[in-house]
Amino acid sequence: MPISPSSAVLVPPRPSHPEPTEPAAPTPHQEAHRLGLLVGRSVTALLVVGPPVCLAVAIPLLWGHLIDLRDAIMAAVFYVVSGFGITVGYHRLFAHRSFRPARWLKIALATAGSLAVEGSVAGWVANHRRHHVFSDRPGDPHSPHGSGTGLAGTLRGFAHAHVGWLFAADTTSVERYAPDIVADRDTRIVSRWFPAFAITSLAVPFLLGWTISGAIGGALTALLWAGLARMMLLHHVTWSINSICHMFGRQPATTNDHSTNFAPLAVLSFGESWHNYHHAHPSSARHGALAHQVDPSARLIRLFEQAGWATQVRWPTAAHLAMCQPA
Repeated sequence: MPISPSSAVLVPPRPSHPEPTEPAAPTPHQEAHRLGLLVGRSVTALLVVGPPVCLAVAIPLLWGHLIDLRDAIMAAVFYVVSGFGITVGYHRLFAHRSFRPARWLKIALATAGSLAVEGSVAGWVANHRRHHVFSDRPGDPHSPHGSGTGLAGTLRGFAHAHVGWLFAADTTSVERYAPDIVADRDTRIVSRWFPAFAITSLAVPFLLGWTISGAIGGALTALLWAGLARMMLLHHVTWSINSICHMFGRQPATTNDHSTNFAPLAVLSFGESWHNYHHAHPSSARHGALAHQVDPSARLIRLFEQAGWATQVRWPTAAHLAMCQPA
């Protein structure tokens, strides 16, 4: 039986190329990841850019009475407490297990390190251990090398190692690189409460300034110097270990990577800038291995040991010292 034209089904010719399809809608997990990345970068930008902007605005307004003794003392105290929290706590204790602390000391050091506003104990330790695994090779989260050649490449590498890496997506697995920190109930709790400690690090100077001066002006200047400026200085000193101490200085202990000893930063970094020796012997409680190398963090650990609060301290051995040349 013939098919009439009116009843025939007309099929358009098949296109030579498939028609483009609309991209799949992001899943809730992808949306949450993007939102988390955006929030993280925004907070990082606020912490990196906020303090210098506040200082730039405040200094002209305070000209003639820039900082008083009260604010300077508070800033010094907060710098020392939070700084040792990073160097002795986050770094030498939690990242490298250079000594075994009493429980109260472990909690105190984790809390003090959190006041530096450099991240939680677990996140900081995981990133640092990953840095040692891939030091100055692909996988290192903040190496200044591998960004190209020439002056432009050097500047790009420095900027990445100093602050740029903070804005990259964090691919470091805490479960892989810091399982002991996650498994420890005390450090797990301190890590969870990191946002509260970060706020406290700025709120306490403000409240102390208000209480001591009895005026909101005193509270604001204390926040500026003992809060924001102190935090900014410590941040840049810490970041300088990633950048300067992998680009400039001497390599007396190891040439397996680009880590260096950089003496001018020794005091401000509490001994962390003896970075080449540290990369040669990561678990050593002392980074300034030689007598003339200033290392306040090692001195504090020695005091803890003498008081009986720290045991099983890993001091440099004679063999380690013999291979170390004066920096």
